[in-house]
Amino acid sequence: MLIHPWDAPHDDAEWQTWLAAHDFGQLAVNGPPGEPPFVQPLHFAYDADRGEAITHLARPNPLWAALEADPEVVLGVVDDYVFVPGPWQAPADAPPEHGTPTSFYAAVQLRCRAHVVDDPAAKAELLNRQVGHFQPEGGSARAAVGEAPYGRLLSGIRGIRLEVTGVRAKFKYAGHRPAGTQERIAAGLADRGGPRDAAAREHLLRRRSA
Repeated sequence: MLIHPWDAPHDDAEWQTWLAAHDFGQLAVNGPPGEPPFVQPLHFAYDADRGEAITHLARPNPLWAALEADPEVVLGVVDDYVFVPGPWQAPADAPPEHGTPTSFYAAVQLRCRAHVVDDPAAKAELLNRQVGHFQPEGGSARAAVGEAPYGRLLSGIRGIRLEVTGVRAKFKYAGHRPAGTQERIAAGLADRGGPRDAAAREHLLRRRSA
């Protein structure tokens, strides 16, 4: 992922805050030689204090052998993406049709070392942490070994702890454009009001003022 200086996060807090609220991504695991990688969509819970993300998958999932052969993986998330029409980006001294269309988006890629969790008690603890992230209001029984309703289901899954070893983050929102162009883009997003336009506009304005 190419990251220009103007698209880089201002600090770790920027991407960590964004990732905490964007907890569905794709886990890329190296496949066997000559084969493409496994790419698994999944929910996860990122823990900045522990420097890890946690998740789980069904035991029959085909990626386990590849993951155990090479635990170096990438967990990627992309969201708040929009298409920006060319006229919105046209220089002030050029006709609108000379503007360059582009994409805006936020992306975080976590390079991780995967640790497979098979101990039943450890799996239960991982599941409870993950459910606590997504369902902080409660309402579901806790997972516990040998206890209903989830104890009997633990054997059907394997947990994964993703130890974060590197981060690449990007917020591509016209950071290198003149103030007048940024204002035109922000107005265009507000007027269009399409899916994710409000989120993209918020990123653009927030990063201008930071």
